[in-house]
Amino acid sequence: MSKLVTLLNGPNLNLLGLRQPEIYGRETLDDVAAKTADLADELGLRLKALQSNHEGQLVDWIQEARGKSAGIIINPGAYSHTSVAILDALHAYEGPVLEVHISNIHKREAFRHHSFVSQRAEGVIAGFGTEGYLLALRRMATLLTA
Repeated sequence: MSKLVTLLNGPNLNLLGLRQPEIYGRETLDDVAAKTADLADELGLRLKALQSNHEGQLVDWIQEARGKSAGIIINPGAYSHTSVAILDALHAYEGPVLEVHISNIHKREAFRHHSFVSQRAEGVIAGFGTEGYLLALRRMATLLTA
């Protein structure tokens, strides 16, 4: 049976393709999920893609991934810079974690330069647009076969 990877997207990512397309592009989150699921299939993985604007829901999903999901790919959105709760949940998760940002957070406002999630992530992909999700999934496949 193929390994499950959980893909979590945080606040406002449900507006992908509509919100600030000059920064985030025109692809929707459904487009991203479909492309990522197709690649997961090619890589012999299964993908569970979820999105919430609510911090507690993201924490619940991270906790539910314990013992079920081989890895987590997370774009925590603005919670990257504020959520110790998400960081604590990720610390309780046993598998690899990769962090994705569509934009290059280091070229943006100073408050976006720090991410709590990065303290737990095995790697961070930022600034590659929605292609970053595919890069993260390829890396996750490597981590899960090592």
